[in-house]
Amino acid sequence: MITIETVLKNLRFQLTPDREKLIRKAFEFAEKAHKGQKRKSGEEYIQHSLHTALNLARIGMRSRTITAGLLHDVPEDTQITLKEVEKEFGKEIAFIVDGVTKLGKIKLRGTKEDLYIENLRKMFLAMAQDIRVVIIKLADRLHNMETLEALPDDKRERIARETMEVFAPIANRLGIGDMKIKLEDLSFKFLDPNGYQEVKEITEKAYSHRKKIMDQVMHTLKENLTKENIEVINVYGRTKSLYRLYQKLKAHEMDTAKVYDLIGIRIVVPNIADCYETLGLVHKYYRPLIGRIKDYISLPKPNGYQSIHTTIFGPKEKFFLEIQIRTQKMDNEAEFGIAAHWIYSEGKKKSWRDLIGFTKVNNAIIEKPDEDVLWVQQLREWQKELNKDGDAFLEGLKIEFFKNHILAFSPKGDIIDLPEDATPIDFAYKVHSEVGNRAVGARADQKMVPLDYKIRNGEIIEIITSKEHKNPNREWLRFVRTSNARSRIKSTLIKEGLL
Repeated sequence: MITIETVLKNLRFQLTPDREKLIRKAFEFAEKAHKGQKRKSGEEYIQHSLHTALNLARIGMRSRTITAGLLHDVPEDTQITLKEVEKEFGKEIAFIVDGVTKLGKIKLRGTKEDLYIENLRKMFLAMAQDIRVVIIKLADRLHNMETLEALPDDKRERIARETMEVFAPIANRLGIGDMKIKLEDLSFKFLDPNGYQEVKEITEKAYSHRKKIMDQVMHTLKENLTKENIEVINVYGRTKSLYRLYQKLKAHEMDTAKVYDLIGIRIVVPNIADCYETLGLVHKYYRPLIGRIKDYISLPKPNGYQSIHTTIFGPKEKFFLEIQIRTQKMDNEAEFGIAAHWIYSEGKKKSWRDLIGFTKVNNAIIEKPDEDVLWVQQLREWQKELNKDGDAFLEGLKIEFFKNHILAFSPKGDIIDLPEDATPIDFAYKVHSEVGNRAVGARADQKMVPLDYKIRNGEIIEIITSKEHKNPNREWLRFVRTSNARSRIKSTLIKEGLL
């Protein structure tokens, strides 16, 4: 059992008297509304509200979001109406609670394909309107997964699969690494109990064997970095998540010796210059494994993740260790993703509209670009384009949202975000529809490549275009990966009477 004090102790922002008053008021309101209600696990219902709020507090969400988290089931599961919530807590909090309530009605595993597609559309439209609604839903789902044992087998499997296929990828796309890992591992536990147990035993055995050496490496690095006048904010060990480790082990015949990042060390330093200096010093004391250095600082992942990764041979070269080097800001963002923006907006009086691409001008709400969450705006535009084309929506969702993304560059240095396996034609249409229509060739890092070439992360792509008017090739529809390219090609061909 936890209390409201547990939530308050885990807040990541300054708790002013007004903020504390608001959170306590929401707790008392929810506790009274849910009085007498029990969950399937037998615990008081208010415990679910508190755990949801605790999950939000841990990733750095602010007082209004935590308030909405405490209230999120009140209009749906009690006699209290949304109007009463609005009267007590205002329009903004009522709006968030209403959004969570609507998401709660969406069953992502509908029996009919068209219903399933429509439900997915509703969910992502809700995301584009207010990202806090989805973050609360993730916090709510995390506690539901932690108490899933109380449900019947068929419900457990449905909810676990839904979590693995929809909620964990959303957490990943928002960059909330801590929540993504927990959701994946809990889903894995119910979807493949044998595999889960097997990899858990492997991890425990490997960690117990390697902990002593890992502690030795951490001590050596901290000591030597301090001698070199680099301030070390934190050094700590980590193990790979169970689900991700299982995926890697399956690809390597369950041989832990072939998994280089089974365990690792994170080094947190004050600034970016210190990150690169630390990398050089790590390699001074421990031999690096060639080809295993990844610089996600100069080339961040599309969800904003930044860090330097290097794999080293441990003492006496018995096994490998992955070292991750980052700043405190990068460390927070790796764990909390988009939620970290609330931490850094502390004291800046930023509203949620500032964070999801809106601003207020002359009392009117207008859209404005925000690089950190640009994909939310792209999603909104994407939805408009697809309109009611359910098949295109589902196919685009599978490819563009749930798959890993890559970053490619134009010759001028513009960054183009694409799904894995995207081609130069996808790149061309992302730049401009006319560039796509007139494409006749492509170069990747100055080398000629075919138009169905699969672009690799970090490549510079140059599209060679025809100077004369040209229609897209119908064959391109066979290999393009993005819904944008597909829809542009189809619309041009139909317009020209070629399809």
